[in-house]
Amino acid sequence: MLFIKNIYSIYRFQRVLSVYQKNNTKFSNSSSIKLNLTLQKLFGSKQYKEAFEIVDQNFNICTDITINMAIKACAISKDYTRGINIHRKLSSHSINNSYIQASLIQLYSLISNNMPEKVLDLFDEITIEPDKYTVTVLFNACAKLANDRGMKIGKKLLEKMPRNFRNEDVLLISAMHMLIRFGDIQNAENLFPSIKNKNIITYATMMKAYVQNQMSEKALDLFEQIELNLNNAAYTIVFNACAELANDRAMKIGEKLLDEMPENLRNDNVVLTSAIHMLMKFGDIQSAQKLFQSIQKKDIVTYGYVRNQMPEKALDLFEQIELDLNNVVYTIVFNACAKLANDRAMKIGKKLLNKIPKNFRNDNVVLTSAIHMLMKFGDIQNAEIIFQSIKNKNIITYGAMMKGYVENEMAEKALDLFEQMELNLNNVAYNILFNACAEVANDRAMKIGKKLLDEMPENLRNDNVVLNSVIHMLIRFGDIQNAENVFQSIKKKDIITYGTMMKGYIENQMSEKVLDLFEQIELNLNNFAYTFVFNACTELANDRAMKIGRKLLDEMPENLRNDNVVLNSVIHMLMKFGDIQNAENVFQSIREKDIITYGTMMNGYIENQMSEKVLDLFEQIELNLNNFAYTIVFNACAELANDRAMKIGKKLLDEMPENLRNDNVVLNSVIHMLMKFGDIQNAENVFQSIKKKDIIIYGTMMKGYIENQMSEKALDLFERIELNLNNFAYTFVFNACAELANDRAMKIGRKLLDGMPENLRNDNVVLTSAIHMLMKFGDIQNAENVFQSIKKKDTSTYGALMNGYNMNGLSRKCFKILEEMLKENIFPDEIIWNIVIGACSKIRLLRRCQYIINQIPLEIQNKKPIQISLIHMWGKCASIEKAQNVFQSIVDRDTMTYTAMINAFGLNGMGSEAIQLYRKMPNNLRNEISHICVLNACSHSGLLQEAWNIFNDIPLKTEKIYTTMVDCLSRLFLFDEAQNLINEYEKTNKPSLVMYISLLSGTRNNRNRNLSENIYNRMKCLFPNEKQDLMSGAILVSNIYSSVGEHELAKTFRYNQIKELGTNVKLGLTWTEEFTAHDHSHPKSSKIFSELERLTSEAIAHGYECDPSWVTRQLKEGETNLSVLCGHSERIAIAYNFVEEPDTKFIQVTNNLRVCGDCHQMTKIIAKIRQCHIIVGDANRIHHFNPNGQCSCQDHF
Repeated sequence: MLFIKNIYSIYRFQRVLSVYQKNNTKFSNSSSIKLNLTLQKLFGSKQYKEAFEIVDQNFNICTDITINMAIKACAISKDYTRGINIHRKLSSHSINNSYIQASLIQLYSLISNNMPEKVLDLFDEITIEPDKYTVTVLFNACAKLANDRGMKIGKKLLEKMPRNFRNEDVLLISAMHMLIRFGDIQNAENLFPSIKNKNIITYATMMKAYVQNQMSEKALDLFEQIELNLNNAAYTIVFNACAELANDRAMKIGEKLLDEMPENLRNDNVVLTSAIHMLMKFGDIQSAQKLFQSIQKKDIVTYGYVRNQMPEKALDLFEQIELDLNNVVYTIVFNACAKLANDRAMKIGKKLLNKIPKNFRNDNVVLTSAIHMLMKFGDIQNAEIIFQSIKNKNIITYGAMMKGYVENEMAEKALDLFEQMELNLNNVAYNILFNACAEVANDRAMKIGKKLLDEMPENLRNDNVVLNSVIHMLIRFGDIQNAENVFQSIKKKDIITYGTMMKGYIENQMSEKVLDLFEQIELNLNNFAYTFVFNACTELANDRAMKIGRKLLDEMPENLRNDNVVLNSVIHMLMKFGDIQNAENVFQSIREKDIITYGTMMNGYIENQMSEKVLDLFEQIELNLNNFAYTIVFNACAELANDRAMKIGKKLLDEMPENLRNDNVVLNSVIHMLMKFGDIQNAENVFQSIKKKDIIIYGTMMKGYIENQMSEKALDLFERIELNLNNFAYTFVFNACAELANDRAMKIGRKLLDGMPENLRNDNVVLTSAIHMLMKFGDIQNAENVFQSIKKKDTSTYGALMNGYNMNGLSRKCFKILEEMLKENIFPDEIIWNIVIGACSKIRLLRRCQYIINQIPLEIQNKKPIQISLIHMWGKCASIEKAQNVFQSIVDRDTMTYTAMINAFGLNGMGSEAIQLYRKMPNNLRNEISHICVLNACSHSGLLQEAWNIFNDIPLKTEKIYTTMVDCLSRLFLFDEAQNLINEYEKTNKPSLVMYISLLSGTRNNRNRNLSENIYNRMKCLFPNEKQDLMSGAILVSNIYSSVGEHELAKTFRYNQIKELGTNVKLGLTWTEEFTAHDHSHPKSSKIFSELERLTSEAIAHGYECDPSWVTRQLKEGETNLSVLCGHSERIAIAYNFVEEPDTKFIQVTNNLRVCGDCHQMTKIIAKIRQCHIIVGDANRIHHFNPNGQCSCQDHF
């Protein structure tokens, strides 16, 4: 502001008196003339008090000239109250006097800091052209207001300003100052060169304008043109410009200017305060502190400016202050406490707030910073109390309160407060509200946010900060189209705008669009932009992403190679690329690793199945873990679940701080870990300790039960849940029901499926688990209905259906589904091919298998899980050579590889080969399954002694291993030894149903009626609820009755057991085509049975005699033992093959039950007569019937 000098005021005062003297003849009242002369003398000698007393006593006879003198005297003596009182007393005649109007304008200009509107009111009333001094005052008033009215008047005055005024430097400087206040830098710059005699104040005014408008580079350009000595204001402005930029040029200029600063300014606290601020912005803390210490008389402002993201030091300095605090210092200390928000900060901040003097309790700036501090402390209630105490709330106060709500995840409250406001919003308030709407993103928020956007004033539609928050909000609403429209509307996009858009694309899984946008950017990227692009590359991890991500990393500037946030995103990206080596190199390059950096690295190891490395890295950490790090380490321990992992995981849990014992995410990972350790009890204890259980916690607990074969407990827990289920919870419950597949599970599963909300009926993961469950229930029809209801089928849904067909003996349907997938251009993945190979294993038809395998891409065929499945499949198809070829092609053979080949040998009666391979297998690779497979091979080949040797060498014998040995003994009719082995097992374990089934099966082949009855009765006693297995036992017993001619007893026993157990008998099926016993449904049935009669006649001619002991029911009228046995499904299937190809040399059929002894004998004879290789796969093994009339099983079946 420019103030009128006293000398100028006196000059004006004398001029008015001269005018009065020349015109005194116009005044007839002698007393008025006398009064004027008296006042002239008093004002001229500066006896203001006496003069004002005379004016007060004689105001009614004062002429306009006398009043004008009095107003000017008020201005000179700074008696503004008296001047205002004189103004109030003026008559309408006097108020229209142009000279009085001009004097009032000058009076009010001196108090325009508080009354600029009054100055403009008086200007509107003036009836004469203002002189240059009045114009100067008006420019200053307009600058002070800088509102629509001020801008209109000021610009109009400038446009109409007389030509002779354009040489007045003082006036031009005030005009330039006004334009700067309007933000009209362009016109201010145009005016600046017209000032002829620029002094340091002129330069300072222009430089200050540049700094205030974020144009500090221009301030330095102007500074370098100055050839005058700087004053304290100029030094301060240049230091502030350097602080704002803090780049190489600014540092060079600022440090040089400070070094050359004259001595007289080294005691100027204002200049030194700006220098301290500059050095702090340069990061030169040491020089800033040194300069601070050099100040002899530190004032409260100097103390206030010692900061620079070092709030702890600010509090240290605050505790040294022995001066009364001003409002600036209160604000700074509250802000420092807010920044820290730790125990010390809370203590200092709350104490300071309690002792704040009364005069500051009406200071909005101080109280706003107090609200901000309390919100940062999470003390919402006290922040609200302070807010309510503020009488004249402004938009900044509302903004602080709303921002606090948003930061404390109470965005709904921010919207509540907004709806109570009756003020015009500023850009900050718009920004906060758009962010609140983005946070909530519900119907209310969308309505408010979109309305707010529609009504937003034009001047804010060029404000990038506000528009960035608009883009963020629209993206959170899922309104990508309008977000893109707003983005396109921004004329001068900055890197933050690009960053906001890229971040939005990432959040909406549109990372390809991020890379498209990145490739359009022609600006230097900031740290956020680098982070977003790296994250997008991480998300995609395709060839394009890898190329862009690696190139960006190679070209990244040096200053960002110390930015932990950016480098963390780099590590995450490289880990996603599977580039562990380079991720580790980046990690090692980071000098000051924080816990987030360690967490990112550990998380990458987990994603790459390298959990041991996670624990190695964890043991190197010397920092306090955060919740993210705890979660990762617990997950790594869960993944490994070995001794080391258990030790680390349990120790970490025991030492975990109290504040994390209420963190559901951390406790969720703890439960998962303990469940993986099999420590159900402690997992349940942790679960019970959680006060506010969410659906994710329940889901983790149910998943843990399922993985530990405790699905009943999963259903118990499900029935206690009072929360809405999410997709994971539905999936876990369906999986538990599938695992159990009992009456309770079927009831729960079907009810849950029927009541499932619509939004989950498009969730493929949930529906896949529902299909799996229904297939486990045997409910094929409803499983197919669910499958058909899925709009966008993926490999998982097709896989669930095919897997279900395999489970339910409908493997042939898998091939139709495969064809459907290929027609829909859904390409099978490794899992699908594994299921299809499984279907081939069940069908066990060589030609079909070869046809399918030819369709599998080579890169998938070379994957180890597929190779293992192929060994299993070729073994089941009796193609040992092909199985061996696959086995030999695997370089890094593991347990499953060896076991698959051993099993293939065993199934095909090649016990010696199985034993030989087992012996070659490294000891550390042998496990329960490999032991079982080799013992099974011994059993099927009658290699008893070898079986005993292997059994005795096994260190840890499980239930399944004992069962396999019992089966081996039973097949050789060594029932006493088998029973002794069972007794030995039951000394320390619960009885095993499967052992008794194996024992009973042996008695069927031996036709030992008494022993079979005893075994079956014991089974019913020990296992009364295992109805399906008991039914299998009942069939074996009834078959024994039939084999000894007790057909009526067999029929009665079978009927009674079916009625008692409530289960059905499994139907025998054989397929090349699918046949059942005595099946006449085939179109070529007459030819098939004619061929069967021919085969039977040929067999009889070669010595075949039917064995009536294999007839398991009473003969019907017209039947013979021979006709019943000749109707068995495998014989029909063999006959069908000869009908289709009379001279065939290879037949392969598959039976879902064990082959009967009579069919076994008959097939040996047919193979010899027809000189044909016949392969029959039954429920237990594969029989190779050779043209020499021998079977590979050597009659061990």
